[in-house]
Amino acid sequence: MTTVVCPGSFDPITLGHLDIVRRAASMFDDVVVGIAKNPGKSGLLDLETRAELVRAAVFTVAQTEPAMSRVRVAVVPGLLVDFCREVEAVAVVKGLRGGGDFDAEQPMALMNRHLSGVETIFLPGDQRYAHVASSLVKDIVRHGGPVDDLVPAGVVAALRSALGQPAG
Repeated sequence: MTTVVCPGSFDPITLGHLDIVRRAASMFDDVVVGIAKNPGKSGLLDLETRAELVRAAVFTVAQTEPAMSRVRVAVVPGLLVDFCREVEAVAVVKGLRGGGDFDAEQPMALMNRHLSGVETIFLPGDQRYAHVASSLVKDIVRHGGPVDDLVPAGVVAALRSALGQPAG
């Protein structure tokens, strides 16, 4: 069985993230979505809330796409390479929206390979989501704007709750 890890902070998960997970699930036997705390980013949602939102999104998609039933969600407790060893992953799968993402991801991919031999596979993101970033989603919600068409169900309510905003 071929296991891969789709890592990210998923603060929050977006439809762009979900698209990459769906495509990875169509190519590999076992996909583990690894929820990680990025020390370079200030997280709004706690790790368990992020994991719950990802699990709910995966479960919803699995109702119509059987490959998604093979997707697992776990929190990455430390280094990604250690987590990959633990779940016996042969590769990391990352989505790229554009050249800026590649510039940010390439050094991490090279370091992960240097540390453990694990390779990184880059999937070009669907152009429908090229403008969608978790940080932008959070900013829009902070200012009362609509993002329902950019994130899976339940995400907007979780963001509003974390921001102390009414559910409305």
